[in-house]
Amino acid sequence: MTYGHRATPSTVAVGLILATHGTQKLFGWFGGPGLDATGQFFTMLGFAPGRRHALMAGLAETGGGLLLALGLLAPVGAALVFGVMLVAAVTVHIEKGFFAQNGWYEFTLVLGAGALSVAFMGPGLLSLDALLGYSMSGILWGVGAFFVGLLGGAIQLV
Repeated sequence: MTYGHRATPSTVAVGLILATHGTQKLFGWFGGPGLDATGQFFTMLGFAPGRRHALMAGLAETGGGLLLALGLLAPVGAALVFGVMLVAAVTVHIEKGFFAQNGWYEFTLVLGAGALSVAFMGPGLLSLDALLGYSMSGILWGVGAFFVGLLGGAIQLV
């Protein structure tokens, strides 16, 4: 069991950042574009139908982020987040370079890696996983979350 550490504050931060980003897509909250505008953007990127892909990305970010923030089924949240961040990095950010100040992929890389670290290390003592006695962390859970996220992202990119 790897719940001896107290990584919960960073887990909550990464999770809430992702959840708010997802709600920008879904509902237009926090100054976001909302589902229709995000769907049009996704269509411009080549995802058809764009609105459905925007919905799925928003749900993955919001749901995965909330799972991470709550520390509930952390590897599932990590896989969702990693997959959507992979797609965002490849389709929107990678051609612009590394640093985030110009819309590049630095931020998506940090969020994806942060989510995966929770699958490897666990969400911490103050998580719902710990409260419920779930021991879903370690090398196998982290590698599993990585490959599930990689597969989900690759399917979207193809």
